[in-house]
Formats: sequence, C-alpha cells, structure tokens
Amino acid sequence: MKRLIVLFMLVSLIFGSAFAQGSTEATADTYPNGPVSVVVPYSAGGGTDLVARALVDAAKASFPKNITVENRTGGGGAVGMSYGANAKADGSVITMITVELVTLPHTGTGAGLYYDQFKPIMMVNSAYSAVTVKADSPYNTLNEFLDAAKTKTMRVGNSGVGAIWHLAAAGLGKAAGVTFNHIPFDGAAPAITSLLGGHIDAVTVSYAEVVSQVAAGNLKVLAVLAPERISNIPDIPTAKELGYDVAIGTWRGLGVPKETPQPIADKIESIFTQAAKSDSFVTFMKKSNNIIDILDGKAYGEKMAADNEMFRTLIEELGLKQQ
Repeated sequence: MKRLIVLFMLVSLIFGSAFAQGSTEATADTYPNGPVSVVVPYSAGGGTDLVARALVDAAKASFPKNITVENRTGGGGAVGMSYGANAKADGSVITMITVELVTLPHTGTGAGLYYDQFKPIMMVNSAYSAVTVKADSPYNTLNEFLDAAKTKTMRVGNSGVGAIWHLAAAGLGKAAGVTFNHIPFDGAAPAITSLLGGHIDAVTVSYAEVVSQVAAGNLKVLAVLAPERISNIPDIPTAKELGYDVAIGTWRGLGVPKETPQPIADKIESIFTQAAKSDSFVTFMKKSNNIIDILDGKAYGEKMAADNEMFRTLIEELGLKQQ
C-alpha cells in the first residue's frame, strides 16, 4: 500500500508539473502573459536604439507584465541578432533586426548569422543613401557628378569598409559604370566632417545624417538612392529617375525566432503596427528625420530575401568577403 501511495504521489507530481508548465505557454489569446524584452544589437543612444525605444514606449500599454529594451552589442550587430535568433520561440524575446542581417554574412563577419533564422514581424523604418556634396561644389546634379567621375577620381566617404554606405556608393558606381575612390571613416559623422573640410568630394550616408548641415547651407543633396522620392525632400530626385537602377539603404524592423508560432507572431505584429501609428512615435520619427516605412511580415520577408541576394552579389564583386 505504501508503494502505491508513493507511486501515486510521483505520478501526480510529474503530471501536475507538466500541466503547470503547459498552462504558462502563451497563445494568441493570452500573449503576452509574461515579461518581454526587445533586443537592440547596437549601443544605447544610437539611431537604432532610439527608434526601438520610441516604438517600445508607444506599445508598452499592451505589455502588462512589462517590456524592456536590452542592448547586446558586438560584431557590427551580429552578436545581438544571433542572440535574438536563438532565443526561446515564444514571443518573449523580440529583436530589432537591421540591414546588417543581410550584409554581414556575405562579408564573412556574421558568425553563422543568416536572415532566415528569423520570422519577420514587420519593417518599421528605412533610410536611403543621399549623395551629398559641399554647397559650393561645382556639381549641382547627380549626372554632373557622375560625368566628372568618368574623367577624374571622385573621393566618396562612407561609414566603414563593407558598411551600408560603402555598399551604397559602390552600387551607384556599378549602375553608372564609374569607379570611386571609397574613403572609409569610423561612422557617418567623421565622413561628413571630412566633406565639410573639403578633403573628399561626396558622402553617401543617409539624409537624416546630413540634414542639419543641409539646413545650415553647408551641404547639398544631389540625389537619393531610394525607390521613390523622400517626403522630407520632395524636390530631390532619385537615382532611378535619372536612369541609374540603384536603391540602397538601411532598414530596421522586428523579428522573432523562426519557430515562433504564427498566431503569436501575428499578435506581435498587430501590437507594434498600432504603436507605429501612434502620435508619440510619429512625432518622434518626424523630429529625428527618420522615415516611418511599414511592411508587414510577408512583405518584409520578401524584402530581406531580395536584399540578401543583391548584397551577396555586390559584396562578391567588391571582393569584401573575408577569407
């Protein structure tokens, strides 16, 4: 009899524990039933971090158990994104994924990272390259600049070898049939400083990064490498309009581990889509000259796949893959 009682207690303990654990699993109806963290793979205070925090702040009412931003830096974004890709697939960890997800693997610095490790939730923001020169530059149009590049070597500054703005300049050169002298800097800010000092001929960083100097009358934008004109500068043409089939820029969005149940992913998308439309987020993005560019999970996944192939080809042609 004692043995039967002990056996009964063990069975009850095992099944009771299993039931208790199962009862805490989130479903589309119960999510979020616990704390959630949003991983930002870059330092606090940077552009990606600030966009993420503004978005999370706008969504916090939908997370009664708390939602926090967690910065996991290193590897040009690879460390944080790898962490997020390998997190528990229950919606408790959401990652701010960026364009480096489809560039780092092809340069050989992605540490096993690949875009299909994520289930895309939504794209939130994009920023395309703006071909920018000094205000007193003799070049007033992109065509003038590129025509000059056929007979002289143009020094174009970027934010680092293999970084997105290096790839943007290289993509433009490829489309126009010219070769630039790519000058790398440790970020966009020192590249802009060098341009202001007349040490280089142009930069291909984002408009948000040059807007203050453009407003001050020190710089001018010749064109943007965007699919269509940017609303903040509607008078500036795209390279595509001028006959150069190139659109390269950065993007930011949300992703979860690929095994995350689709109903939970859909719930996360619904929450953050509403947050992205909130007055607080729209105001923040407008003040910081960031463009709200929403794509749903399906369209975001298609964009990642297309960009992955485009950057793979471009990086191979540039010989930037580390051995």
